[in-house]
Amino acid sequence: MKYLYLILAVVLCLAVGFTSGQLTDTESDWFLNLEKPVIYPPGYLFGIVWTILYFLMGISLYLVIEKTKEKLPYILFGSQLVLNFFWTLIFFGLKNILFAIIEILVLWGLIIGTIFVFRKHSKTAAYLLIPYILWVSFATILTISIYLIN
Repeated sequence: MKYLYLILAVVLCLAVGFTSGQLTDTESDWFLNLEKPVIYPPGYLFGIVWTILYFLMGISLYLVIEKTKEKLPYILFGSQLVLNFFWTLIFFGLKNILFAIIEILVLWGLIIGTIFVFRKHSKTAAYLLIPYILWVSFATILTISIYLIN
């Protein structure tokens, strides 16, 4: 049963990431015509980084599942995962950069909250989310930069 929870946690996170990736339209005229900041990485890097991050998120979730049945860690984790997914819909679907900034700032706060709550149950689980918060911090800077230069 132990490995089933690990598999389910990782698959859940990767499924959210895969679905989000399918909704990311970097080939649309709208996106191609946006000015990008000089720090904008090559497109292929996003898929690689996000796959690793979703994998780490799944392991982190599993480590907390092993330690507690408290609801708060799962509410926070689920909330940030949902907001993570919806950022793509807001940015690429609605093409609303300002709303995407507001949403990613809320997401950032939820990730920080998740890290602090996870740390109470598993330091390793919290540490596994550090690359995620760093990447979302970078994504926040990119989103704000795109808004400001367009």
